[in-house]
Amino acid sequence: MSLIITDECINCDVCEPECPNDAIFMGEEIYEIHSHLCTECVGHFDTPQCVEVCPVECIPKDPNNEETNDQLLLKYQQLMATNED
Repeated sequence: MSLIITDECINCDVCEPECPNDAIFMGEEIYEIHSHLCTECVGHFDTPQCVEVCPVECIPKDPNNEETNDQLLLKYQQLMATNED
């Protein structure tokens, strides 16, 4: 499943530059995650980098976007193929 940023976000700006897929962006009030770009860092790192750096632990898995590791890996491969074009 992809990740989601909750209302506890303090807009500290540390998660956005850590995302290898550029899935994190500034929303109207807090940072948000494009679920179609989030691979939980599968293919890049062993753990989601935004979760690692978040000082308030406000980035859980999104229960509305459940994905298996195989699905996340496939999404990663598709994103990398698109980036090569």
